[in-house]
Amino acid sequence: MLIYLDNCCFNRPYDDQSYEKIFLETQAKLYIQENILSGKYKLVWSYILQFENDANPYITHKYEIKKWKNMASQLVSASEEIIFKAKEYQAVGLHVKDALHCACAFSVKANYFITTDKQLIKSAHKIAGLNDVNPLTFIQEEVNV
Repeated sequence: MLIYLDNCCFNRPYDDQSYEKIFLETQAKLYIQENILSGKYKLVWSYILQFENDANPYITHKYEIKKWKNMASQLVSASEEIIFKAKEYQAVGLHVKDALHCACAFSVKANYFITTDKQLIKSAHKIAGLNDVNPLTFIQEEVNV
């Protein structure tokens, strides 16, 4: 199973864990990471993930997240096709970076696009062929398969 975790998802463990929803999403994300390491899931890494992570002001967070690039089975580089697809996604309400993440996931036919961004999930549901979910939803769907 090929999955794409966006920047929000990678950063979830660094958010305030005193909120139940954030804590649960963090646990789900850590479960997903364990399954990437075990080979159950294959990870996609993209140039837009790299760009956003490089801008992370927290050096230790940036370093830890960057390690996941080496775990990725697919690396997505910028291309005219991705830019074109991202512009289509912007037309349905996605912000530029979110549209690029979605276009990267779509370009490699990722089975899941996983994010903790509620607004992104709401907007991305309009995109045919992109299964966008929260980490908790992903685990629920995976268990029911």
